[in-house]
Amino acid sequence: MNKKKKPFLGMPAPLGYVPGLGRGATGFTTRSDIGPARDANDPVDDRHAPPGKRTVGDQMKKSQAADDDDEDLNDTNYDEFNGYAGSLFSSGPYEKDDEEADAIYAALDKRMDERRKERREQREKEEIEKYRMERPKIQQQFSDLKRKLAEVTEEEWLSIPEVGDARNKRQRNPRYEKLTPVPDSFFAKHLQTGESHTSVDPRQTQFGGLNTPYPGGLNTPYPGGMTPGLMTPGTGELDMRKIGQARNTLMDMRLSQVSDSVSGQTVVDPKGYLTDLNSMIPTHGGDINDIKKARLLLKSVRETNPHHPPAWIASARLEEVTGKLQVARNLIMKGTEMCPKSEDVWLEAARLQPGDTAKAVVAQAVRHLPQSVRIYIRAAELETDVRAKKRVLRKALEHVPNSVRLWKAAVELEEPEDARIMLSRAVECCPTSVELWLALARLETYENARKVLNKARENIPTDRHIWVTAAKLEEANGNTQMVEKIIDRAITSLRANGVEINREQWIQDAEECDKAGSVATCQAVMRAVIGIGIEEEDRKHTWMEDADSCVAHGALECARAIYAYALQVFPSKKSVWLRAAYFEKNHGTRESLEALLQRAVAHCPKAEVLWLMGAKSKWLAGDVPAARSILALAFQANPNSEEIWLAAVKLESENNEYERARRLLAKARSSAPTARVFMKSVKLEWVLGSIEAAQELCEEALRHYEDFPKLWMMKGQIEEQAGLTDKAREAYSQGLKKCPHSTPLWLLLSRLEEKIGQLTRARAILEKSRLKNPKNPALWLESVRLEHRAGLKNIANTLMAKALQECPSSGVLWSEAIFLEARPQRKTKSVDALKKCEHDPHVLLAVAKLFWSERKITKAREWFHRTVKIDSDLGDAWALFYKFELQHGTEEQREEVRRRCENAEPRHGELWCAVSKDIANWQKKIGEVLVLVAAHIKNAF
Repeated sequence: MNKKKKPFLGMPAPLGYVPGLGRGATGFTTRSDIGPARDANDPVDDRHAPPGKRTVGDQMKKSQAADDDDEDLNDTNYDEFNGYAGSLFSSGPYEKDDEEADAIYAALDKRMDERRKERREQREKEEIEKYRMERPKIQQQFSDLKRKLAEVTEEEWLSIPEVGDARNKRQRNPRYEKLTPVPDSFFAKHLQTGESHTSVDPRQTQFGGLNTPYPGGLNTPYPGGMTPGLMTPGTGELDMRKIGQARNTLMDMRLSQVSDSVSGQTVVDPKGYLTDLNSMIPTHGGDINDIKKARLLLKSVRETNPHHPPAWIASARLEEVTGKLQVARNLIMKGTEMCPKSEDVWLEAARLQPGDTAKAVVAQAVRHLPQSVRIYIRAAELETDVRAKKRVLRKALEHVPNSVRLWKAAVELEEPEDARIMLSRAVECCPTSVELWLALARLETYENARKVLNKARENIPTDRHIWVTAAKLEEANGNTQMVEKIIDRAITSLRANGVEINREQWIQDAEECDKAGSVATCQAVMRAVIGIGIEEEDRKHTWMEDADSCVAHGALECARAIYAYALQVFPSKKSVWLRAAYFEKNHGTRESLEALLQRAVAHCPKAEVLWLMGAKSKWLAGDVPAARSILALAFQANPNSEEIWLAAVKLESENNEYERARRLLAKARSSAPTARVFMKSVKLEWVLGSIEAAQELCEEALRHYEDFPKLWMMKGQIEEQAGLTDKAREAYSQGLKKCPHSTPLWLLLSRLEEKIGQLTRARAILEKSRLKNPKNPALWLESVRLEHRAGLKNIANTLMAKALQECPSSGVLWSEAIFLEARPQRKTKSVDALKKCEHDPHVLLAVAKLFWSERKITKAREWFHRTVKIDSDLGDAWALFYKFELQHGTEEQREEVRRRCENAEPRHGELWCAVSKDIANWQKKIGEVLVLVAAHIKNAF
């Protein structure tokens, strides 16, 4: 096809093509498009037209009427039930009877449509929801990915390529000349026959052949036009078969090079062969042109300044990277000739050369640089035999006797006795090396080590490590009374020699002593330096931070020493005693804790919590009489203390001394009457089954403390337990009048109404509670759950949306919202929840449950650990964690969770409190409650 000819000429216009639209030549109408303008009263062309059709207007009216009357009465437009699609009688008059009939039919249709309308719409809605859950939209499936677009930076967005033309290269640039590869046989055939034409030029047929009337036309052969060439059989043949044979021969030669010359069997290792092929590929990441430029630049540097060592090293490494190892070796050896005094060039040459050659290179280097420590170390590394290494290092020490590095390398190869002899010589040659002195002291006996360290102090009076080592030496040999003196003398001596006492470095040394087992040295160091460089008002705060830091680093003895020193300085500070007591409780023994608490109550007798910790420690150890005696002493120090009264009652009731507990409570009510004392009295009678006594006590308590909500709760729960619903409702209602801001009272009243089937009343109670207590997440959560339990999921979702608007940072609401969503949207909701409440334990627990439901066991366990670490008081987290380990963990993991839960002693959590505060479980321990709560949990998430 002629390239100059336009491809669209002679072709029909595409669909929708408007001429001139591209250049804007549209938007006007000519007379030729619509015909000549004629008035409605103009006569028609037909002179003999009948009356009524003689004007243009009459003709137009007639044609419109014909169009209206034209009915489609085809068989294809007929249905057996509905008849024709159009109305057969649409042309008839529409009278009043027809209007009345249509109205009656419309009313009937409307009435029939209203029957079962709600049920039908509900069913359709459920079917749509079910379909959406089973087959979520593409938009929902990719919603989490679309959210990630918010993280795309402006640079990433701008780097996205333009869409451009969607067609491929061949469609965008069509080639009109199609070239098809010709097989080898075609060339072979025509080379033998010598033909040079295989087709007729179309122009010959078009113009009637080549015999043109012009003189000297195309029939005249050009001079030299038929000379022998590639297509003539007279000269060099193009034999494709021989080319293929040559290729096979070359491959045979390659394989014969790696074949066994004796048996003829191949010894090619396939893996090794592939590895060799990989090694032939250059491992550099640059372009070939960059390599050439770098090579030229380095060559220029070498020629300009041949005595510049980095140029030779860089050139050798460039060739090494590109796979030309031999070229690199040649270059670096030339570099050693040009720069014989450069240590780096010799080391690079030793690195590039193979084993024995490398040794020869190093020997040559030693002759040029007899004082180079690095070359001697490299020479020792090249030796494989230990005796040869020793020989090299000893030779090196003859030339460089003051090199600490050479001495250390030589000593490491020796036996302990020979090492001691070498070190005694080493400290003479290098008297300022602390490491060599300390190494010698470690190898010597006690007496000799003391002498060595004394000499070391004389030679290096400014180093603290020698003093610390001396203290550790005395402690290791049982001379602990000297440790304190040595450390004090160290501080004095170092200050006299102008050394600044760096507190952080000394504390670090103390932590290292602690980890090495030198407890006395560690404590002595801490006592000596703990007060250095601290303002008086910052002492307590700084020391507590230091203690926490030591605990975090695992240096418990350091922390203990800090607390002991702080308690000496602040003996009457209750907070310091408490911190020390908690430290002993978590990291010490029971005996150390009790000893500390005895000292604590002597200094702070008014601190009730210290007395209670001491009594609890004795009680947990099974020594009830000792616990009683501690509480008796506490009574003397703190008469009429509510906490101590209640602790004494708990001690007696836990040990089944119920009468003694009752007498204690009666005394407490008479001497120190408080709402809590009355509450504990009511609860004791309730759990022991004395309902009437409990009710009487409750009435008496409410006369004195009517604004204490827990008393109203207990009264209502006792009535509810007895089945007296009306009295329970009355108790809750009276309580809410006195305590309108008590959330648990609102929840109890709402659940009571829901329990007896009064959903509307329960809903009204919760709405009223939310009005009186705005922004209360617990009340919103109960409202959502109420609708969910009633099966009204849409209302529950609406309420949840309102709740999150009012309480956007509530973790309990977000955790509930995650599981209200359908499964595909839960992950997205959890991301939103984590953004709003990143460190909320309820949200972290919900994410752990989400991973659990998706069977991502490792991730779920990790999130459970994170939850209980953030809030160890949340019982629900421990119970779910324990349930998770029951299903997916080992026995050791379950016991670990249980042990950690017992240590944490959780008190809160919706599921936890429902079990732990049940009257039937009042004497259950933490571990037993954990098992019960885990048993109540269902995997319905």
